[in-house]
Amino acid sequence: MSMKRSKTSERPRARAARTARAVRAEGGCLCGAVRYEVTGPLRPVLACHCTQCRRQTGHFMAATAAARKDFALMRRAGLRWYVSSAKARRGFCGRCGSTLFWDGRGRDYIAIAAGTLDGKTGLKLARHIFTADKGDYYRIADGLPRSRGGHLPAVKRAQARHRPTP
Repeated sequence: MSMKRSKTSERPRARAARTARAVRAEGGCLCGAVRYEVTGPLRPVLACHCTQCRRQTGHFMAATAAARKDFALMRRAGLRWYVSSAKARRGFCGRCGSTLFWDGRGRDYIAIAAGTLDGKTGLKLARHIFTADKGDYYRIADGLPRSRGGHLPAVKRAQARHRPTP
């Protein structure tokens, strides 16, 4: 049985909010207990190879991001948060276990697991971060830029000021 609620059964306030802004992307967990929408631009996908992302996902995290002002939870029944460090918490579905979000303290964006977006996104993998922590069982051989840590080079940060950065 599907856990998804039809748009006609949404709360009136949520339905009105949907019609008041253009939805850029929607997504959610495997069972449908968590659903979200994004009304603004999505950052290109970053592959994070840090130890925490590898432990959370079982490999590495492929994540896009959206400005908080452009992000809305439409259904949160299963959403659980794990405080993984003093700097961030990680969102997942407590019902089906889907990895969903990375929420950095004091950041103006929320990172979203790219695989949780519905349908085609047009997004591309842009960079690998925390490659110093990557697992020894795989190679990164796609030719994309890499960072041993989580920071983008200064030139990239300046070009991306209007967009979320890791």
